[in-house]
Amino acid sequence: MDMSSMSGMDMSSMSMSMTMDMSSTATVTGAAPTSTGMSMDMGGMSMGGDSCKISMLWNWYTIDSCFLASSWHNTSSGMFAGSCIGVILLTMTLELLRRTVREYDRYLIRKHTSTFVLAPAATSSTSDDKTATARPTSLQQNAVQSGGFRPTILEQAIRALLHMVQFAVAYFIMLLAMYYNGYIIICIFIGAYLGAFVFHWEHLDTGRRATSATQEPTVCCA
Repeated sequence: MDMSSMSGMDMSSMSMSMTMDMSSTATVTGAAPTSTGMSMDMGGMSMGGDSCKISMLWNWYTIDSCFLASSWHNTSSGMFAGSCIGVILLTMTLELLRRTVREYDRYLIRKHTSTFVLAPAATSSTSDDKTATARPTSLQQNAVQSGGFRPTILEQAIRALLHMVQFAVAYFIMLLAMYYNGYIIICIFIGAYLGAFVFHWEHLDTGRRATSATQEPTVCCA
């Protein structure tokens, strides 16, 4: 065998090995995205090793449902029932905060009214009856109702704090509703009903048009 035939065989073997290497590399490279890819359907998705079921469509997930954080993971029916009770109580808390805001404003109005009319009303008591209780005249009452007042810094700080807590609770309820879980949304409705029944059962003044319902045009949020 001469040198030319040996060199030809060497070149052909090298070409075949390079072709096999390139084809195997292409096969591995093409298979890599398939093995590491993540599949997702339109109904929902699974979040990592915690197996949290989250859906952007209406769903009735109970076990393995998660809300707001991976630590809020319902691994059993009992835990999900506790979550439903917690959502009801959270929504009732929002209605309690709304009532608290109104009652605090009424307290400030009564406080301002008593301070404003107590001293001037003393002159309206008759001299014959020294034990008569000092009462504001109709003119003074109209002045208080029409003039209004500005709360102090401390009073306004308390009003702002109540508003912030009310806003935060309403925002968390909105985030829970965005999970589109039918049970959770029903619990929000139940909590709103119970909260309104308990905390909005108040005296209705026939002399005023506005009630607690008309003062809140945006009921869902703070």
